[in-house]
Amino acid sequence: MNKRKSGLLALATFTLVAILHIISFKAISLPQEVLFTSRWLFILTLIIFAWYKKSLTTWILTAMAMGVEIGVDFPAFSQNLQFLSKIFLRLVKTIVAPLLFATLVVGIAGHSNLKQVGRMGWKSLLYFEIVTTFALIIGIVFINITKAGSGIVVPEALLSELPPAVEKTWQDHIIDIFPENIVKSIYEGNVLPIVVFSVIFGIALAMLPEQRKRPMLEFTESLAETMFKFTNIIMHFAPFGVGAAIAVTVGHLGIDILKNLGLLLITLYLALLTFILLILLPIVLFIAKIPLRKFIQAIREPVSIAFATTSSDSALPKALENMEKFGVPRKVVSFVIPTGYTFNLDGTTLYLSLASIFVAQAVGMDLSIGEQLLIGLSLMLTSKGVAAVPRASLVILIATAHTFGLPLWPIMAIYGIDELMDMARTSVNVMGNTLASCVIARWEGEFDDAKAVAFVDE
Repeated sequence: MNKRKSGLLALATFTLVAILHIISFKAISLPQEVLFTSRWLFILTLIIFAWYKKSLTTWILTAMAMGVEIGVDFPAFSQNLQFLSKIFLRLVKTIVAPLLFATLVVGIAGHSNLKQVGRMGWKSLLYFEIVTTFALIIGIVFINITKAGSGIVVPEALLSELPPAVEKTWQDHIIDIFPENIVKSIYEGNVLPIVVFSVIFGIALAMLPEQRKRPMLEFTESLAETMFKFTNIIMHFAPFGVGAAIAVTVGHLGIDILKNLGLLLITLYLALLTFILLILLPIVLFIAKIPLRKFIQAIREPVSIAFATTSSDSALPKALENMEKFGVPRKVVSFVIPTGYTFNLDGTTLYLSLASIFVAQAVGMDLSIGEQLLIGLSLMLTSKGVAAVPRASLVILIATAHTFGLPLWPIMAIYGIDELMDMARTSVNVMGNTLASCVIARWEGEFDDAKAVAFVDE
């Protein structure tokens, strides 16, 4: 047995499982034991393939498939696995603050080019706002085409207590950017205040004479390298954390939830796919000018982690590491990706614009295009900084519903399937931010094409 043979075995087993399920669904009802055994046989062949492939990404995808199966077959037991996903998220969150601090300080103070920092800042913000505006428009267009909210019936099983909404003014959002207490920001996992503190610290360090600057610079360089090694160690636990997260989600919601509010889910996934194909793909090919296949290899691991955990934070360390290996200089990737977590929420912006119009459709409110755009723009501004927190966008949606006089009961329906929607939008957030780092590196003339072509997914 080798990698090729084990891959063919997994493919053949998957084909057999698919045929058996189609026969059972369309023609003859097969015993559940046969279907159950066939699915677990496929999982076994995936494990064999992952063993020979020796790739962390393959193990993560295998764990996701196993998690789905555990959630379907053993829904009650699957809820006991939540501790594994929580352990993984906790370990990853310990990396974020020291890694951001070290990479940003080294990137700024190590090159002493303060003008470049400002230049990267305005270029990043310009790019972020243009791309998120496209995401907003696509979300509104799709929900108006499918009219997923019209005539919706809310299953009682989906009615549950909604998270509290805290309304914030635009002044509050600006204040939140700046750290009140850096230790508090680290504890709460607020990425942008950590970025602001690190940028100012790096600028201050760059202004010192070489003799004073060198010891701190060497410390932060060593800290950055240590945290990347720390990340590699923790990522060996990723398949367990990711598989458990999927198992808990499927066990809690069940596959049948796709039948309820299915049109809304399909609308979101189609809109996100359209955004990837019409906006992100042309940016890859014509603006960033990077090899598409290698870029997919570089992002598939952080994207799969984000998909399973519904948290962009969990994907941040691996995204930073892979983008640097892909050819984006450390000073660029450590500035652009964390900043993008606040200003470049492509998936979240698209989802919020779509969901808000869905709420209006559910109660028969006929909004004009101008009113829809106004709600969408409001959501785009108030959603800054929610990417790291699972399902925080739902809180933003509730606050916006209060502001525009929309009812809350349709949001209760969305709340029931929000985990499934959060997976997709968080993945697109990570895709958009990794691509943004490539775009800014290309604009700065510092993208390393040789590294990109030679990138290997270890």
